Amino acid sequence: MLNYPKILFDLKTNKISFFLVLILFISCNNTPKKTAITQNEKPKSLHVIEAYAAATKQLTTAEKIGQLFMPAAYINDTEEEIVKLEQLIKDQNIGALCFFKSRTSAAANNDAQNKSDTLSLNRLKSLIKRYQKAAKYPLLIAIDAEWGLAMRVDNTPQYPYAITLGAMQNKDSLIYEVSKNIAKDCKDAGVHWNLAPVVDINNNPKNPVIGYRSFGENKELVTKNAIAFVNGMQSQGIISCLKHFPGHGDTATDSHIGLPVINKSKEALLANELYPFQQLINNGIESVMIGHLAVPSLTEEKNTPTTLSKKTIKGLLRGEMNFNNVVISDALNMRSVSKLYPTKGELEWIAFDAGNDVLCFAENTKEGIATILKNATEQQIEESFKRVWQLKEKAMNTIVSPSKEYYTSKSLNTKLAAESLTAVKGDTNTITNFKSDGFAGIEITSNKENLFFNTIKEELKFTSYNTTKTTVSKIKDAVKTEENIVVALYPPSIKPKNNFGISDNELQLLTNLMATKNVILYVFGNPYVLTTIDTSNAKNIIVAYQDFPVFQEYAAEHFLEKVNAKGKLSVSID
Repeated sequence: MLNYPKILFDLKTNKISFFLVLILFISCNNTPKKTAITQNEKPKSLHVIEAYAAATKQLTTAEKIGQLFMPAAYINDTEEEIVKLEQLIKDQNIGALCFFKSRTSAAANNDAQNKSDTLSLNRLKSLIKRYQKAAKYPLLIAIDAEWGLAMRVDNTPQYPYAITLGAMQNKDSLIYEVSKNIAKDCKDAGVHWNLAPVVDINNNPKNPVIGYRSFGENKELVTKNAIAFVNGMQSQGIISCLKHFPGHGDTATDSHIGLPVINKSKEALLANELYPFQQLINNGIESVMIGHLAVPSLTEEKNTPTTLSKKTIKGLLRGEMNFNNVVISDALNMRSVSKLYPTKGELEWIAFDAGNDVLCFAENTKEGIATILKNATEQQIEESFKRVWQLKEKAMNTIVSPSKEYYTSKSLNTKLAAESLTAVKGDTNTITNFKSDGFAGIEITSNKENLFFNTIKEELKFTSYNTTKTTVSKIKDAVKTEENIVVALYPPSIKPKNNFGISDNELQLLTNLMATKNVILYVFGNPYVLTTIDTSNAKNIIVAYQDFPVFQEYAAEHFLEKVNAKGKLSVSID
């Protein structure tokens, strides 16, 4: 066990000297603690981590390699699997963990909320404590919290997707507040590293995995919003990570399943996709995640993933773009790369040799460490170890002054709903006419109860139908004599696969209504859903983006003509 130097106290200057010491404040219970440590306060739980100069002399080469590995940890894991991971941490001196909700959700890249799981956050905190206790050296804890811990942790505050935030006009200050709240939630849970924001420019409407996770299709907008997001993270001492280098926006292939190919010239990429990365690198971003993409103009090879390309990481990212901080791979369990190297440990070595400092979601940790130990040079290992260890120093030594200036999640989401609501087509005259002439409402949804029509019914009388309560055929019959229809569309899926989860019968209903009725359409989901519907005859189209209660209520206020739609689509809908 490492013999840590003591904290020295200078009585003459009345100051604390942190000589070769960094302090990680780990939460001991479920109550948030003060984030600043003063002379008169002593935290209940203290992890001490050596500064790099001392650590590099005391860790063995194998231990240094272990610090580069970030296996997956699962909140809903069995006790048997938890014990296995504890043992792996002890035996291999693992440096970091990345948390997911469950093995099933991680494999499918789908962490849908489970309203019945009310203990998820407490369990996350408990597991972080257990795993930290098992570690010889403090673990760097990471999670994907692009729109809050809710991306991975049930019943935690959820904020809008990036595509919603991108619709706000000149409101990057609100994005800062969103990120600040997310960072505080991370800090309270014991998480140091938020693998966000996504800075991919989403210029392909068929993108199956980025889409709603991108701020938009304009490089300046993406950059401005990403800077605000990173600043919010840094205000709370949380590490950020740009992803997915060199840009995952212009592809129709999901890299969790296959290898996307981007056939663009290097010049075109530098002018657009790489622009946000360069701007944030210039601003000192702490880490960059490499995506699993085939980009021949960068790799100079047809099917080599950028994750495994020295020319992309060492040549372009480090050499030409001058990025000197931590490079983390995208998850190495993803089929686009995992199927390439069946021999255990080989993929981990190839990824490390290509220039990745942190091997995320490494499934063959023991074999990977052994293979790197066998093949890597001492200089390679030391360079990556230094970057990773210094990232730990920053994550675990940042002192943030306590602040009471936080929005509640509800009050912040209310502001975001007001700023993002977007009128894509039509004007308020149509709404006024509907209200005076009468209309019927149709909810295309997977939920039995929604707030949009319920809120409107507090002031107006009309008949509404819900596809979970009434069959599509009966709805068609019921509205035969109606001229005006308000459709509230709640796409079951945020992703474009299978028409965003909308059934063929429901799509047919929409098509029929658009062709035969006066239709006002409100969309509570991904605006790209409009590409699956012929909306040329629609009178009005309004996108609310989220189905959160406050977003539905604000959309209802819009129909009642009490508020305006201030947002603008950040992507093109053809």
